Amino acid sequence: MRYHIITFGCQMNVHDSEKIAGMLTELGYEKCDSAEQADVIVINTCCIRETAESKAISKIGSLKQIKDKHPEKIVAVCGCMTQAGDNSQKLSERFPFIDIIFGTHNIHHFKDYLLERRELGKKVVEIWEREEGAIDDVPVLTGNSVSAFVNIIYGCNNFCTYCIVPYVRGRERSRPFEAIYSEVKKLIEGDYKEVVLLGQNVNSYGNDIGGMKFYQLLDKLSKIEGKYRLRFMTSHPKDFDDNLIRVIRDNERVCNSIHLPVQSGSDRILKAMNRNYTAADYLKIIEKIYKHIPDCGITSDFMVGFPGETDEDFKATLDLVKKVRYNGCYMFVYSRRKGTPAAEWEQVPDEVKKQRIVELISLQNQITKEINREKYLGNTFEILVDGKHDKREGLYCGKTECGRLINFEGDESHIGQFLNVKVTKSATSALFGEICA
Repeated sequence: MRYHIITFGCQMNVHDSEKIAGMLTELGYEKCDSAEQADVIVINTCCIRETAESKAISKIGSLKQIKDKHPEKIVAVCGCMTQAGDNSQKLSERFPFIDIIFGTHNIHHFKDYLLERRELGKKVVEIWEREEGAIDDVPVLTGNSVSAFVNIIYGCNNFCTYCIVPYVRGRERSRPFEAIYSEVKKLIEGDYKEVVLLGQNVNSYGNDIGGMKFYQLLDKLSKIEGKYRLRFMTSHPKDFDDNLIRVIRDNERVCNSIHLPVQSGSDRILKAMNRNYTAADYLKIIEKIYKHIPDCGITSDFMVGFPGETDEDFKATLDLVKKVRYNGCYMFVYSRRKGTPAAEWEQVPDEVKKQRIVELISLQNQITKEINREKYLGNTFEILVDGKHDKREGLYCGKTECGRLINFEGDESHIGQFLNVKVTKSATSALFGEICA
């Protein structure tokens, strides 16, 4: 028996798919490379932006031909899109060939739903309206032999006015420290070289259960013996404090890499977004990071075309990008999401959004290009090799501590190793190097 999982969305969704793979493996299924080969096909959806939702719907629709030819195959659809509103009912009606539909709150019951469908021939549609506490007894099959994800907190309490996450992922639920520590220790003892701590807002860890804070969790995890790296994402500026900066600075196993989404450089827009900080607040954090961790790689998220955004607001965003000089950024056009407050507000015309995103991307590309030449070209860095280059044969890649990817000529034996690589060539968004003797 074979399975194939198609995943849309963020690292949280990727890790959810690893849990689904773990449950399928427990039932005796093996992974395969295509839906045509699979006995069970799972589509793990995302609805954070319209494009992600459209891609998922298109992929689901493409499975009809496969089901028509092989009605015995089982098709399951899950994720944020199924959890939102009445989407599960709409999907069931639009695509009657779907066998199982479940949401984000009941992913740990997927094995039961599959057995019910397989043994009783019953279609299963089950969406839980409320989340349970953090679930720790779900098997995980990681998709990478070098780096592994570990959830430390689920859900989000922030309710940014553009974001659907609190409605589809629920309120914040921190996992107990003992469960996290045990999972991380087991991964490191199992020869994983990097662990990425995940949460919609990792640095609010512990607020719901009292006691340990995120910086304390990070400090304790960094004391586990071995050569490995700890990363985390995503943090929220309103919860970022001096203690966290200190822990990153003082612990060599915690990477000098911080993803700190700001979304906009305009105070007016930040207030409308319900982000609970100002541009000045954000820049003070950045100043402290650079003061105590000069070689820190800082990345961010930006949203262009939020309802009501003016040319002046957008200029404030450009000014902030110039001041911070990010290693890299994820930049998006605002996507209207039904059920969020911002969806009901006056929207920025699409042509204006497109002009602004092009200008923002161009600015960041220029900054990245300059940083590549100034900080990386000609210098040597320790990288953790995590795999092959997607397109070029014989080329492998690995990340520096501060999160920059370097490509180099190597072989399979280098995967999972820490290597010193000298950067010999830089492009706009890529670095190339050679192994140092």
